[in-house]
Amino acid sequence: MERRAFIVRIPENRRKSVDDRLKSACKSLLDAAERLGVGNFSVWGVADLLLCYGEESRDGAAGALAAELMDALDGAGELLCAPGTMRLMYHDIGVVRADKSLIRHRVFMTKLKPGCEEEYKRRHDGLIEARGGKISEGPDSNFTIWYGAGYIFGYDEKVKSFDHEPTEAEKAADIAWETRQLEIMDWLTDDVDWISGERHEPIRRLV
Repeated sequence: MERRAFIVRIPENRRKSVDDRLKSACKSLLDAAERLGVGNFSVWGVADLLLCYGEESRDGAAGALAAELMDALDGAGELLCAPGTMRLMYHDIGVVRADKSLIRHRVFMTKLKPGCEEEYKRRHDGLIEARGGKISEGPDSNFTIWYGAGYIFGYDEKVKSFDHEPTEAEKAADIAWETRQLEIMDWLTDDVDWISGERHEPIRRLV
């Protein structure tokens, strides 16, 4: 099985119609994903981008599914980053929960500042090294971050049983990390608005 991510850009003035179209096509797209061999498929929207994630059980399946998605859009989008072309920047797979009722999604999008791709990767490689090869039960599960066309796309399955009110130490660590990350990227989703004071839109699940 290979994890795949891809991005579609839609005309900004077509966003509502695209959202409606995808919601109507949701069952047919999920049926296509099953038929083609792409598990755990989902589509998310922010601004003029569609963020797509799936788990490919045979070569070329995600590409075939991307083609079905583009057909469903009927010309209202362009494939910005095809499956298999995005760079994996970070992973924390942990213990993957097959029962998706046990998780909640955190899906996010940022845009890297020019020339910051390698610095982003270096910082996240440090997080992987700090784990020392240990596999965690949570809170992150099936967590991957991808890069393409200047964008960062994160897909994370947060294990609900680990949810808790963050401690002051955890808040301070989050603020320190995210403030430093603002040196190299700009957010498109609202994940760190509580830190930056900016206002961004929440992610929308469409499939």
